[in-house]
Amino acid sequence: MVLLKVLVTGGAGFIGSHLVDRLVSQGCEVRVFDDLSSGRLENMKDHIGENCVEFVEGSLLDRRAVSDLVRSVDAVVHLAAIVSVPFSISNPERTYDVNVYGTKVLLDQCVANGVERVVFGSSCAVYGEASYVPIDELHSTDPLSPYAETKLVAEQMLVKDYGGECLSAVALRFFNVYGRRQAGNNYAGVISSFMEHLTRGMPLIIYGDGRQTRDFVHVSDVVEAVWLALKQKDSEGVFNIASGKPVRIRELAKIMSRLVNVEEPSIVFEDPREGDIRNSHGDYSKAMEKLGYQPRKTLNMGLSELLEDIEVAGKKAVREATIS
Repeated sequence: MVLLKVLVTGGAGFIGSHLVDRLVSQGCEVRVFDDLSSGRLENMKDHIGENCVEFVEGSLLDRRAVSDLVRSVDAVVHLAAIVSVPFSISNPERTYDVNVYGTKVLLDQCVANGVERVVFGSSCAVYGEASYVPIDELHSTDPLSPYAETKLVAEQMLVKDYGGECLSAVALRFFNVYGRRQAGNNYAGVISSFMEHLTRGMPLIIYGDGRQTRDFVHVSDVVEAVWLALKQKDSEGVFNIASGKPVRIRELAKIMSRLVNVEEPSIVFEDPREGDIRNSHGDYSKAMEKLGYQPRKTLNMGLSELLEDIEVAGKKAVREATIS
């Protein structure tokens, strides 16, 4: 499939901005749509002013705006969503409006405007508690939060209701994505939270006993999976995108502490959060077979990159303070 113009919803966000980088490097024209509720224009600073990147600020709930967006695009990557589990629990109706109704608005306009391919960013959270590991796409789904439930409803709507004759559709179930540009707030992933706390000399906060596992997949591998899914129109359906290597949260704390030369990190254990799952370990063999997906970046490589970024930023801040 030859890609000329791609719409990326949520393109100013963590994963979306990395995807924009990749699409531009492949010679695509990119239209970015984001309401900037969590995405940041700073993530797109390398592309501001480029003719190949168009940025539009707006909401998926604005049908007219979405209709204008999808005109003349060959493919859509739908990443815009409310992704915070705690927010979804306290604001389930808003989460449903954006993640489900907003997706329906987008898909309706894709069909009306003849879009060839839609790739949807789903989540491993749709599985709920694992009854076996590694989790493959045949594993039952049992969402434990409104966020996870809306992701499942949206992907089923895409694949079952719109896929096939209406659209060429793929849903990618991302496991625990991490990397540069991930937000460092209370709702961020554990890696960005640990990194922020370690570099500031603050205690690490672990929800639960720390023996729970997560399958951390680097954002560059996720972007590669999206790119592969965009190119291969004949491959449709649902695919896990994971590293295939689970890590216990206690072990993650040790690994990251060693990277920043902290021998004995201070750890505060708090009650498990509502909606958190116990174990996450993905089987990506279907994506490997059908899409050619293969994760490349190890956890140590990805964590070292993040630490380098922090060190560079720190040196830059010192230089600027000295100059001023």
